[in-house]
Amino acid sequence: MSDLILTKTRLFEGVWEGVLSHQGDGNIQPKIEVTHLEKPLSGVEVMELEDRSWALRVPIPAEVITDGVQTFLIREVVRDETLGSFALMSGDALGYDIRAEVTLLREELDMLKRAFRRHCLETT
Repeated sequence: MSDLILTKTRLFEGVWEGVLSHQGDGNIQPKIEVTHLEKPLSGVEVMELEDRSWALRVPIPAEVITDGVQTFLIREVVRDETLGSFALMSGDALGYDIRAEVTLLREELDMLKRAFRRHCLETT
């Protein structure tokens, strides 16, 4: 089990941010690599904080943002450990799924409204 814990803090303006904390003994300097389709991303920043933790910033290159689901893997290279991952979902295929779900929810809500109105009329 890893003594490094990665916690996502936010995704803002195309940069994924998280905090990496160390729970074990000893002083370590993590070497972090973030990959997309097995290719390392450039510009990954690991900044040491005061409390045995590190701020991690992963800029997401525009050229990797495409339709579908894009998965990014966060690894500690020296220990060869996977610490976490994150995914971006976008595009027309995703939009159709969301629109279908919203349409289904609207239909169910309309059905509930009709049943509630009918109930109110019958009980008065």
